[in-house]
Amino acid sequence: MKFNSALSFSVITLLYITGSLSQLDVCGRAPLSNRIVGGEDATTGAWPWQVSIHLTGSGHFCGGTLINKDWVLTAAHCFHKDDHIKMYFGRLNQSGSNTYEMSRTASQIINHPNYTYIYMLKIDNDIALVQLSSSVTFSDYIKPVCLAAAGSVFGGGTKSWVTGWGTLQSGGTQIPNTLQQVMVPVVNNRACDNAYGGVFKITSNMICAGLLNQGGKDSCLIDSGGPMVSKNGSLWIQSGVVSFGRGCADPKYPGVYSRVSEYQDWIKSYTGSNPPGFVNFNSTASSNLRSVPSWYIAMFVIHPLSLFFY
Repeated sequence: MKFNSALSFSVITLLYITGSLSQLDVCGRAPLSNRIVGGEDATTGAWPWQVSIHLTGSGHFCGGTLINKDWVLTAAHCFHKDDHIKMYFGRLNQSGSNTYEMSRTASQIINHPNYTYIYMLKIDNDIALVQLSSSVTFSDYIKPVCLAAAGSVFGGGTKSWVTGWGTLQSGGTQIPNTLQQVMVPVVNNRACDNAYGGVFKITSNMICAGLLNQGGKDSCLIDSGGPMVSKNGSLWIQSGVVSFGRGCADPKYPGVYSRVSEYQDWIKSYTGSNPPGFVNFNSTASSNLRSVPSWYIAMFVIHPLSLFFY
């Protein structure tokens, strides 16, 4: 994750809430969160839905989001056939003590059926669900996030926060030990599509965020699958899943995220009798005028356009 300081403005209106009452009682609340300015180490419990996904026998390679006691939301491009993974909840540091941490393996990994990756041509529906081997127990340090409901609107300029252990600069090889947090404003899809010049089509299944003119704030390699969230009152609502971008934090090229609100029905079809808390979010805002092993970089860097899966 790469960052600098900046300000954006949004006015956010909560319209209505859907989902199970039990999930809505707990989702999107971070009682230990401090006031966030952007571009800094997170503190213990600040983002209790953040998940660190590890390949068994290896280290952290993707992020994810706890959406109820049994399921994690992440990116489809994180996974390959027969991957064996372990997920950590309540984690702040990748090394050293994490007092409130617990871990689970996966009982199944479900990529979206219409996930598409065609080399240098098309990426779409980059979203996946991971079912836990057993339920986690919620605490102040481990809680699910609320998800943006179908029809939610995140206008250009809406304040959003991205978290992860991704590299701190484009092409970097070191990942931070401590979870990073950064504020990025939403970029409307038309401006985002114009920025990418049609090389990669920005579809309605995507949402973009970053600083169009100066750059400097973005997700990066190994932030993949992690959450982008916005706050309304006391609730944090996930709008996006870290997907891809051109470089990291480059001027003109915002980060691209899978738009969570487009997948409500698909998510609910798997989570069954205990669906996540879906919140309808409507914002009005000012307009918009990742240590990494060599095999990982080779797999996710698209040459010569420097387009990355994050």
